[in-house]
Amino acid sequence: MPLSVALDLRAELGECPIWDADEQALFFVDIKGRALHRFRPATGEHAVRAMPEEIGCIGFRKGGGFIAGFRSGLWLLDSEGHRETKLADNPEDQRTSRFNDGRVDPAGRFLAGTIDEPKDGGRAHLYRYDNRGLTTLASGLLTSNGVAFSPDGRTLYHSDTPTFTVWRYAYDPVSGEATDKALFVRLQPTGTDRGRPDGAAVDAEGCYWTALFEGGRLQRYAQDGKLMAEYPVPARCPTMICFGGADLKTLYVTSARTGRSADELEAFPHSGSLFSMPVDVPGLPETRFDPSV
Repeated sequence: MPLSVALDLRAELGECPIWDADEQALFFVDIKGRALHRFRPATGEHAVRAMPEEIGCIGFRKGGGFIAGFRSGLWLLDSEGHRETKLADNPEDQRTSRFNDGRVDPAGRFLAGTIDEPKDGGRAHLYRYDNRGLTTLASGLLTSNGVAFSPDGRTLYHSDTPTFTVWRYAYDPVSGEATDKALFVRLQPTGTDRGRPDGAAVDAEGCYWTALFEGGRLQRYAQDGKLMAEYPVPARCPTMICFGGADLKTLYVTSARTGRSADELEAFPHSGSLFSMPVDVPGLPETRFDPSV
């Protein structure tokens, strides 16, 4: 397999890896384990900060620290992961909804979606947060996921995991408006190659990478939606992708083990670990959240 174990751990639901070029460190969350992780590949240093509730996504912010999506809403965290300020409540029923996947847009806004945990009502949404508060960009979702932007910032990608679909929007980096929704990829929900599109990233050539939950692999798509390559992962449930390293040519993948069968965990003992592989095409640097935008 081209992917190897970069950090051997047993995350329940590893998600949202992001690379800090200044620190040369990877940050990611364990949603079910209620934790924020920091990993420095060069030294192997690994630190964990416990969170007071489920944390679904993070983004770097200007001046240091993070913006993060929790079950309760969006918060600012300091550089050590302590919560500082609540920016917005989760406007949905928090008994069955929490923030899930998210990413900072090219201008410094934060896009974050929710999950409808019963997955029976289409109550989840994708939101944009800026200095005007929360704005709904997409609704009627089951699990908002896969937020990523083209290199020029004018295309927004977004998936609804349980429906096996990835959508593409025209995105205005100035206004933050998402329009002209169009189908980008629809995966097959049956057969041995099934897998649902989870977290994603875009590389410098504008290709969209998605982790296939329960599919045990990554896929790389061209800008026209053509499948270009697949890469097996030593876990049945990879969750999200990012690019790191000094040249952004190391691909990192988080994974999950919560809720998996004993047989599956025996076959894939590193489920929940962080995986990596070298790639030829670098990724894109992470934009930092700007509260003034």
